[in-house]
Amino acid sequence: MLTRLLVAPVVAAATLAGCGPSGTEQQQADAPVPSPDATGSGSAPGATESPSGDPVADALAEHDPSLADYFDRAPAASALQLGQVRSRTATQTSYDVSFRSEGLRITGVVDVPTGPGPFPAVVLAHGWIDPEVYVQGQGMNRERDHFARGGHVALHVDYRNHAGSDDDPGLVEQMYLGYAADVLAAVAALRASDLPVEDDRVALVGRSMGGSVVLQALEMLPGYVEAGVVYSGQSSLESENYVQWGGPGASYAADYVRRHGTPAEDPLAWRAVSTRPYFSRVTEPVLMVHGTRDEQCPPRWARATRDALARADVDVRLRWYDDQHAFSPRFEDSMRDIDTFLDRHLT
Repeated sequence: MLTRLLVAPVVAAATLAGCGPSGTEQQQADAPVPSPDATGSGSAPGATESPSGDPVADALAEHDPSLADYFDRAPAASALQLGQVRSRTATQTSYDVSFRSEGLRITGVVDVPTGPGPFPAVVLAHGWIDPEVYVQGQGMNRERDHFARGGHVALHVDYRNHAGSDDDPGLVEQMYLGYAADVLAAVAALRASDLPVEDDRVALVGRSMGGSVVLQALEMLPGYVEAGVVYSGQSSLESENYVQWGGPGASYAADYVRRHGTPAEDPLAWRAVSTRPYFSRVTEPVLMVHGTRDEQCPPRWARATRDALARADVDVRLRWYDDQHAFSPRFEDSMRDIDTFLDRHLT
């Protein structure tokens, strides 16, 4: 195994993807968060100076929970445990797998190309599927098969609270941040395994909600992987995601709302767990792939995320396709774009 420099954080996150807010709700989502102690233009007598010189950044980092809670927390190296063979073809073998993440057992599926290797690897972060109906390996079967046929070890992560994974009772109260921790732990497990993986040729690929998981992971542990792909991604502001899927009677983020209130009631609480405020931490190249007719994650979300990443000096590219959220007619075309991107950055 190669020794790697770990510079930053581990995260998770999650939400769904759909049409975004408009009007007053959109203005609230995009509004800057004032410092909690701001009292006009002057400082109060005896006030403590901001540790970083940026009171808003400090307030976000000190919020509980915050993405910053995971900064610089490298996952423990828990070797990937291979289970039963799911299928075997001339090009690849698919296995049930498990590994450890923050003390929890996490399940998944890995496809390994036929041959001696070593191979580059991709870790897959799936989109929102109700955990009550989710089954092991669900959500990115097409992508996992495609990558393995193309010569990549492809590991699909089920996440905690899904399939055979252990439950985390505080997951929603922590705004799903454990999902990103699971993805980073999957990378560590791959590198600690006996599979023919090239340690320094690993990328993250996330679809829909999984796109946010990828961005969180990149922010939490800069330098830990080589590249990230956000496919049909949701908003990089959690307040926008809540406007779409939260509200009275909705299960989405319900525990978080009970603890912190809605975005209108406590905007800082929602920015603290969003990816956008931390984009300056991303050091890896990012490819975004999005459909111009996406009916779940509106194209303007992708444009806003791309623009914010670019302002943070991230090497980001957004590729558009005339397709909807699930990418049916243009799926193969979009995967060729992703292949080209990975070939460039996993060499």
